[in-house]
Amino acid sequence: MGLFRVDPSELLPTLRGPTVTLRGPDVADHAEWRALRHASRTFLEPWEPTWGEDDLLRRAYARRLVRWSNEIRDGTAQPFFLFSRVTGELLGGVTLAQVRRGVTQAGTIGYWMGEAHAGRGHMSEAVMLLARHAFGTLGLHRLEAACLPDNTRSIRLLEKVGFRREGLARAYLCIAGRWRDHVLWGLLHDDPVPARAEDPADLSSVGIGRESLVDRTSGR
Repeated sequence: MGLFRVDPSELLPTLRGPTVTLRGPDVADHAEWRALRHASRTFLEPWEPTWGEDDLLRRAYARRLVRWSNEIRDGTAQPFFLFSRVTGELLGGVTLAQVRRGVTQAGTIGYWMGEAHAGRGHMSEAVMLLARHAFGTLGLHRLEAACLPDNTRSIRLLEKVGFRREGLARAYLCIAGRWRDHVLWGLLHDDPVPARAEDPADLSSVGIGRESLVDRTSGR
């Protein structure tokens, strides 16, 4: 590791939920990250920007680590990898990006899940963990997200954790080589925890909203 290089794993806290752990990416994660992304390529490509020819190679991953570390230092992003607390395996990733301070105090959440792990509630738990961190530790007021209108999995996830649909942005992002409309979602720090935050984890223990600033497991 170079003298001035510090991986995101050394710059970010580790966030733990009932079934998942969030921590910053590390150079040692490349092989597992590459294998998961490669196995999930067909599953992920319809919802992501076009993959580069070297997207999965070590040099491209190294560039990501540098960019992520710079964004963390600048206070504009916090990227996390998502791991199972049971098996320790990498499941996907969730990122707080485009953090704005001043009168805005907001950030944008994005995420991806390996195909083999989708539909099991892991990402719902991860997003709620990150929301608690954003509203509590980072003191943000608002979180935003955007998804394609036909991405039913993402829509169900955002509704489940309490995001509210706020509008439609035309030609918002270039996805799979085309400028696509996106549904816009928002979540405020004092929005209530939705009743449908359910299995496989007790998501109330990582809930968002005003109560998220209190550690419910400690009795404080």
